Amino acid sequence: MASEEEVGVSRKRKRKPSSSTGPYILRPLVEDVPLTAEEDATDIQITCVELWEENLYVGTSAAEILHFVSIPPEPSDDSPRPTFILASRLKPTYTQPSTAGQALPGVQQIVILSKVNKACVLCNGTLTFYTLPELSPAFNNTKVSNCSWVGGLDLNDGTGEENVATIMICLKNRIRIVRVGEEPRPLKTIEYPGCLVATRRDGFACVANAHSYALLDVDQQQKVSLFPISSLDEAAVDAAGGRVEDISSNAGATNDRSTSSPQPLPSDSADPRGHGRSTSLGTFVGALGRRQQSPGSRSRSRTGVEAPQPLGGAASPSQARSPLRSGSRTTSPGRRVGNLEKPLPAPPEETVAQGETPQAPPPQRSAKSLASLKPHICSPTSTEFLLTTGTAPSEPGVGIFVNLEGDVVRGTLEFSRYPDGVVVDGGSAAAASVSNNLEENSEGYVLAIITRTGGDAGVENAIEIQRWDVDAGEAKDWLVISDCPSQDAPSQEKVAATDSGETPSTTNLGLRATGTSVPIPFPEVGDKLRSKRLVLPMQDLANVQASGRKVLIVDQVTESHTPSGDTELKRDKEEEEFARRLGGTTSHIVVWSGARIWWAVRNPLAMRLDAVIDQVLDQPSEDVSRTRLDRSKIIGIVNSIRAKEARTETEFLSLGYIRQKLSFILFADLVTNRSDRFNRSGADLRITEGLLMEGAVDPRLVLTMVPLLRREIVEGSTGIWVHAGLVQVAQRYWSDLPGLSDADDESISTINGEVLSLIKRYLISWRQRKGFGSIADEAEVFQTVDAALLRLLLYQDRDSRGAKSLSSTRAELYSVVDHSVDCFDRAVTLLEQHKRLYVLSRLYQSRKMAGNVLETWSRIIEGEPDDGGELTDGENEVRRYLVKIKDPTLVENYGIWLAKRHPALGVQVFTHDNSRVKLEPGHVVQLLKRRAPEAVKVYLEHLVFGKKNVQYANDLIAYYLDNVLKVLEFSGQARSMLSQSYETYRALSPPKPTYRQFITDNAISDTWWHDRLRLLELLGGSHGAGFSYDVPSILSRIEPFEQDLVPESIILDGRQGRHQQALRLLTHGLGDYHTAINYCLLGGSSIFHPISGPVPAESIPSREEQATLFRYLLSEFLRIDDISDRVERTSELLERFGGWFDVSMVLNLIPDSWSVELVSGFLVSAFRRLVDQRSEAMIAKALSGAENLKISADFIDKCEVFGPQIEAGDQVQ
Repeated sequence: MASEEEVGVSRKRKRKPSSSTGPYILRPLVEDVPLTAEEDATDIQITCVELWEENLYVGTSAAEILHFVSIPPEPSDDSPRPTFILASRLKPTYTQPSTAGQALPGVQQIVILSKVNKACVLCNGTLTFYTLPELSPAFNNTKVSNCSWVGGLDLNDGTGEENVATIMICLKNRIRIVRVGEEPRPLKTIEYPGCLVATRRDGFACVANAHSYALLDVDQQQKVSLFPISSLDEAAVDAAGGRVEDISSNAGATNDRSTSSPQPLPSDSADPRGHGRSTSLGTFVGALGRRQQSPGSRSRSRTGVEAPQPLGGAASPSQARSPLRSGSRTTSPGRRVGNLEKPLPAPPEETVAQGETPQAPPPQRSAKSLASLKPHICSPTSTEFLLTTGTAPSEPGVGIFVNLEGDVVRGTLEFSRYPDGVVVDGGSAAAASVSNNLEENSEGYVLAIITRTGGDAGVENAIEIQRWDVDAGEAKDWLVISDCPSQDAPSQEKVAATDSGETPSTTNLGLRATGTSVPIPFPEVGDKLRSKRLVLPMQDLANVQASGRKVLIVDQVTESHTPSGDTELKRDKEEEEFARRLGGTTSHIVVWSGARIWWAVRNPLAMRLDAVIDQVLDQPSEDVSRTRLDRSKIIGIVNSIRAKEARTETEFLSLGYIRQKLSFILFADLVTNRSDRFNRSGADLRITEGLLMEGAVDPRLVLTMVPLLRREIVEGSTGIWVHAGLVQVAQRYWSDLPGLSDADDESISTINGEVLSLIKRYLISWRQRKGFGSIADEAEVFQTVDAALLRLLLYQDRDSRGAKSLSSTRAELYSVVDHSVDCFDRAVTLLEQHKRLYVLSRLYQSRKMAGNVLETWSRIIEGEPDDGGELTDGENEVRRYLVKIKDPTLVENYGIWLAKRHPALGVQVFTHDNSRVKLEPGHVVQLLKRRAPEAVKVYLEHLVFGKKNVQYANDLIAYYLDNVLKVLEFSGQARSMLSQSYETYRALSPPKPTYRQFITDNAISDTWWHDRLRLLELLGGSHGAGFSYDVPSILSRIEPFEQDLVPESIILDGRQGRHQQALRLLTHGLGDYHTAINYCLLGGSSIFHPISGPVPAESIPSREEQATLFRYLLSEFLRIDDISDRVERTSELLERFGGWFDVSMVLNLIPDSWSVELVSGFLVSAFRRLVDQRSEAMIAKALSGAENLKISADFIDKCEVFGPQIEAGDQVQ
C-alpha cells in the first residue's frame, strides 16, 4: 500500500479555484492518483470512478481498482475537505481474449449495488461481483465472460425492495435480467444483440447497440426500434420503422426445448489474480438456462427513424405505463397507430440457456471504416430518456428526448461536437440519489465531454453545459480542464495526428454520475456572505496623489470609532462559524483527467453571480474607465435574479448579498461618474433606486459614497458589519472619491440633482422601516439615516427663503423633524449650523420640549438670523403655543415676556378661555406690575370690561385716574382741550348728541383721552347698580380739576345723592339736556356710558323719586340764561314728562309773564289726565258698589242653606 504522502491529498495544501461564471466548477477529489505501482508503467489512464459512503473506487486501464478511504479533516485543518488515502489495489479476474495482442480496455465499469452491499465490476469483458466496502470476491467468485455492459438499476426505485437489486447484464446476443440478493438469480432473457448501454425506469429500458437505440418493455418482452446513432449508418437508417417486436428468449425456439427454473450462479476455481476465485463463462451461462431451438427461423432487424422530430409534450402517466405500441409509425407527428390499451399476448415461459461458450469481444472497427459514434442514454425525468445522435465525432451532435412510448418530446439539444460522455443533473434526474436535495438542484443541466480544437489553445478537453429543462436558446457554458492536455504526454505521433486534422483521443477525460451524493465544502461562499467590519475612510485627512488630486485614506480609522479588540475578535469568530455552516453543497458527478479526479459541483449562486459582476467591473482600463461602467450588463444581472426565489438559507443570503452588491455598484457609479456625457436616464435611476430599496444594504455603506453625507455615519461601539464581498467593492470605489474638506457643499454640488433626489427617497424609505426587528444595529443605522436625510434636505432647501408657497422639499424637511428623529443631538447641531431656527423649534416640539421651543422662537423674534424665514407672525405663534402647554412656569415667564413686547397678545395668554394653565388674576396683576407695567391696564380692562369682573374695577379706575390726572397736572393743553370741548358742546344747537357721544365721536388718539372715556364708563355705572367704588377718595383726587372734569363731578354728585347739584352741572355746566332727562329717569345711574339692552328694574328709581328729580330739573331749566332755550327746554320737558309734575306746582313755578300758549300742551295733557282720573274713580266706585251687592246676595244664599240657628248660652242648636 502506498503511503499517505504518496497518494493522499495534503490537508494543508490549499488550491484557490479560479472564479467561474458557469453553473459548475471543479473541486479536487484526489489530485494525484497512483495509477500504477510500477515505476516503468506508462500510458495508464483512469477508466471509471465510483463512490460508496466513505469509499472511493477508481478503475484504471491497467485492469486495477484503487480503493481509497476518506479521512475527515481535523478541526484545526485549514482545508475543510476530507483526505482520501489508498487502502488497497485490486486486480479483478477476467477471461483472457482469444486473439493475441488485442488491446484490453481495463476496468470498464464499477456498479454499486448499495441495497445488497455488493459491487459489479466489468473488467476486460468479464463481470465479477465483490462485497463492499473492501471488495472481497462475492458469490464464490462468480464471473460472467463476454459481457459488454452491466447496470440498468431502476432509477425510479427510490426505496424499492430491501436487500434486493435487479441489474441488466448485456451479453453478446442478449440481455440478462438478474436479481442480486443473497445470490444472483436470473429472471428474464431479452433477445437484443450487442447492447452497449441501457437505462431503466420501472419496466421500461432504453438500450443501444453500436448502431441504433431501442425502447424495451421488460415486463411484456417487447421492443420498439427508435433511431440510429449516426445518420450516416445507412443500414440502421433503413431499418428504422418503429415496429413493435417480440424479444422474448423463446420467440423462435424449437418445441423440444425444455424450461428450467432459475438456479444460483455456480462458482469457478480460484484465480491467482485478484482474490483468487473466478467463474468461467460456460458455467455462468449454464446457470442462466438452456437454449431452446425454434421450429422456424426468426428474422431480426434493427429499426429506427431517419429524422426524429419533437412530437409534442411528454406523455401522461397512464400513457407512460402502457405497453409498447404495436404496428408501425405514421408520418404524422404525435399520432399513434393501433390500440395501445389492448393487452399483448403473454410472453412464453422463460428459459435460461446453459453451456454457452465464451466468445471474444467483437473486433475493433478499422480507422478507415465509417467512424462509429458511442451511444449515450440518460434519463432526466421518470418518463423520459435523453439520447444522442450525430454524423461524425468532429461534427455537432443532437440530443433527443423520448418518452416511455418512444415518442419524441421536448425540443432537441445541440452539442458543439458529438460528446464522448453525457450526464444529466438536476430536475428529477437527481431522484436516484436520496442524499441529493431536489430543491437545491431543481435546475436541470446536461454535461457533455467535448474535445474542442482551434484557437491559441490548440486542442483542449472541456465539458459543455446547457439546460435541458428550459429553452435556453444558444446559451451554453463550458467547464474547461485547462491544466490537463488531451494526452498525458505529447509525442510526434500525436502531434501529427493533430496536424492532419483528425480529432485527438479524449480518453483521458471522463465524466460520471455516481450513485452517492457527498457534501462538498465551499468556504469561499462563507467568506463572501459572512459579515466583516467596514473600516471607514479617514474623514479629516487626505492623500495627495502625484497628479495633485486628493483621495480618501481607506486603510485608517479614527480611534473614537474603533471597537474594542475583544469585541471585534469575538464577532469575527462568530462570523467564521456562521460562514463554515453556509459554505457547503452536495455533488454526485465526478470528472477525471490524467491522474486527477474532481467533483463537478454546482457553482454556488453567490460565487457565480459574483464572478459575473467582477467581470463587468474588471474591464480593461484602456477601453472603459472605471467610472464608465457598463450599466446595462449590471442591470441584466439584476433582471436575471428578479424572479428567483430562494429555497435554502444559503440561497437566501446569496440573493440578498448579490442584490446589495449590484445596488451599491449602480449607486456608486452614479455618484463617482461626473462626466457631462454620462447619460442618467429616468429608467436607469428608477432601477437603481428600486434595487437600493429592495437590496436592504446597510445605508451607512451607501452614504460613504456621498461627500456631504458621509460625515453623518454613526458606527457605534461595534462598528459597521456588512458582507465581506461588499467591503471589497466599497474600497474599490472609495479610491475614486475626492478627499473630504470643510467645504462639503462644494463637493456635493458635483452630484447630479436627480441623484440627490434618489438618495433622498432612499433615505425616506429607510425611515419607514423603523421598528422592524430584523434590522441589525438599528440605533446606529437610523441615527445615520436621519442625520443624512436632514442634512440633505437642508442642502436642497438652502435657497427657498421668502417662498410664497410651501415647497415639497420644505414639507419633507418638516415631516422629518416632526416625526421621531433618532439623531436628536446631531440634528440640533445641524440646524444651528445652518441657521434654521424655526425648523429647530419644530424638532423641539416633536420631543415636547416646550421650553426649548419658546426659547428658539424668542431668539427669532428678537432678531437672531433664521435663514428659512418661516416664523412670520412669531408673537402670535408664541401666544397660541402658550395657551396649549401645561407648564405654569413657562406660561408665566413667556407670557410676561410677550406682554412686554405686545401687551394685548401677552394679556391673552393669561385670559384665554381655553388656556391649559389658569393663573390667579391677582397674581397676574402683581407680575405685570413688576415686570410688564404697560400690560397692566390691558389686563385689567380685559377683566373688568371683558370678563365683567368688578373686583378689579377700582384698580382700573385708579389706573385711569392716575393717567388722566397726571396728564392734566402737567399739560395745560389737555386742560384747554377739555374746556374747549365743553364750550363747543354748549354752543351746539338742539337737537344735539349727548356729551359722551360728542367726545367719543371727536376723540383724539392720545391714551389719556381713551382712558378718560373708560373712566366715565366705569364711574357712570356700566357694571350695574351693584358696583360701587370709593367716591370720597375719587372726589378728593379730582377736586383740583373740578372745572376740567365736569362729567366726573356730575357722576360723583349723583353717587352722593346730590342730585340737584348734578342736574345743575348738566344743565349749566355742560348744557347736556338729554343726559339731564336720563338722569331723572334713571336716578343718576348708568349715565355717560353706552347702554345696551334693557335697564334692570331695580336700578330705576320710584315714580316719586323721578318726580322729585324732574322738579329739580324744571327749576334748573327755568334758570337757563338764554330765554329762548329756557322756554323751549321747559315747554318740551313739561309736554313730554308732564305726568311727573303736579299742575299746581308747575303753575306756581312758571313765571306769570309766560303766556298760557307756552304751556298749553302741558295744561291740556294735565287736564285730560285729571278728567281721566275722575272718570276712573267713578267707574271704580260703581264697580265697588256692584261688588258689594254681589257679596250680600251670596251671604243671603248661604244663610238659607244653613237655616236658622238657636243660640242658648254657649250652645248652638
